[in-house]
Amino acid sequence: MPKVDRAEIALQVMSGLNKTEAALLQELESLGRMVAAAKQEIAAMRVENVDATHLPAATDELDEVVKSTASAANEILDVCETLENLQPSLPAEAADTVGVCVTRIYEACAFQDITGQRIGKVVNALKQIEQRVRETTGRFAPSTALPARSAPAQTEGERLANGPQPTSAASSQAEIDALLASFD
Repeated sequence: MPKVDRAEIALQVMSGLNKTEAALLQELESLGRMVAAAKQEIAAMRVENVDATHLPAATDELDEVVKSTASAANEILDVCETLENLQPSLPAEAADTVGVCVTRIYEACAFQDITGQRIGKVVNALKQIEQRVRETTGRFAPSTALPARSAPAQTEGERLANGPQPTSAASSQAEIDALLASFD
């Protein structure tokens, strides 16, 4: 069977087309090249940092914000309860002032529920984005399997100086004391 020259076939096909059809065919070919180029770019992207590090870290941080604000709000509410229990032993004017203040604190603590709900929505959105990135990269570069969620690599100093973090990853008081002692 003779070798088929695509360019020759394309010329033969295009010679039988009117100008509109030829322009449409050229536009479709151009779009096809753009799609192929986009697929190659997506396949070449190093999205594992987004997928395996950045998005999981963001969702984990936000989950910790929700936990921390819930813990703080519970502590505040416990203290308010203690103040309420003291009210009967206070003079009338002081008891009234404490009552008004405790009520205001209770009302202000509604922030925790509202922020928890809003942050929860953001966390869900980030998890959906993470899943879509994983699915998309899997379709365009199936041979490049992305790693499962993993924590970013850190030096010991970065780990100890990382600010608020999940309880499971937080530095112990002994580690902090050892770090401070190392400065002497």
